[in-house]
Amino acid sequence: MHVFPVRVTAILAVVLVMVLAPLLGVVLSGGDPGLYLRFPPRPLEAAEGSFVPLAFAAYALALLLIVGPFVRRVWRSSAPAPLAKRTFPIWGWAGVTLLVISWAVAWWPDPAWEGIRRQSFTPLWVGYIVAVNALTHARGGRALLVAEPGRFLALFPASALFWYLFEYLNQFTGNWIYGGVGETAADPVTWFLRSALPFSTVLPAVIGTRDLLATWPRLCAGLDNFWRPPVPPRRAGALGALAAAALGLVAVAVWPRGLYSMLWLAPPVLIVALQALAGERHIATPLVGGDWRGLWLAVLAALLCGFLWELWNVFSLARWTYHIPFVEGFHVFEMPLLGYAGYLPFGLTCIAAAQLLTGLDPRPRCANR
Repeated sequence: MHVFPVRVTAILAVVLVMVLAPLLGVVLSGGDPGLYLRFPPRPLEAAEGSFVPLAFAAYALALLLIVGPFVRRVWRSSAPAPLAKRTFPIWGWAGVTLLVISWAVAWWPDPAWEGIRRQSFTPLWVGYIVAVNALTHARGGRALLVAEPGRFLALFPASALFWYLFEYLNQFTGNWIYGGVGETAADPVTWFLRSALPFSTVLPAVIGTRDLLATWPRLCAGLDNFWRPPVPPRRAGALGALAAAALGLVAVAVWPRGLYSMLWLAPPVLIVALQALAGERHIATPLVGGDWRGLWLAVLAALLCGFLWELWNVFSLARWTYHIPFVEGFHVFEMPLLGYAGYLPFGLTCIAAAQLLTGLDPRPRCANR
């Protein structure tokens, strides 16, 4: 079977499962699924934010148990030699300039600037994406903008499609709410025009950051030969993962207050399961040989981008706020501290989705590869 039809089939399957599984959860809960089939997708109501110390401690402990072994391995390993450096390109300075100017505009408090402030998100992140690719190139890494400009550009429309699915899922959980976008934002055409460009920057930002982090060998030292998880038979393992992901998305709608994390955990499992069923290479393939670098760098990249998203959001006019059950405490900008844990699986989803939608090689260019 040709690669293109396989990819199209997998994309359609991902979209169908992500759309239909939560609707099934609504039906099982006795709700009206028609309330969620609308555009623009908006939560019926914000989630009830709360802080439960025992739940916070349990989540924090689970996170430490998962991340701790990787940090320990990197800390105790010696890094390979760095890549050969290059000159920082002129076009990179254009990206830096656009980033700085857009940042200043986004935070400028003058009421006369309100119209342009609402549009500052996209140029700010375009500037970041260009600057990050330039720095990756200068550090001897593989900058997608230089190496594969066609695929780099394809990431932008792919990213918009990708993030619309998360906006759809947020209807069931109500974990983030937008504000400062104006009264006309509820109109479908206006909302689409205002949202498509900002949403288009998500995948290029995370992938560009991942490629930049790969130029620092110290960040993933020792993870090229780490723990090798047991590998079930391909078909049985893929079907089991597919069922688990679908059930997780059903559960999001059945008990959103307790299982909202499935919004972030289920999508990467779903994509990988479908790729495995098709016999394609995916983000988890290197784990057979104990190579965790790709997954680790994806996690770090999303976490760094998440920090910057929250930083640049805090004084922006068009912004979002969070409503997280059980762990709504110890905020870093608008995001509760443990809310940043959602960026870890989100990084895996970004790389998996980029591969699925554009054919991007999911492996980063590391120093010893």
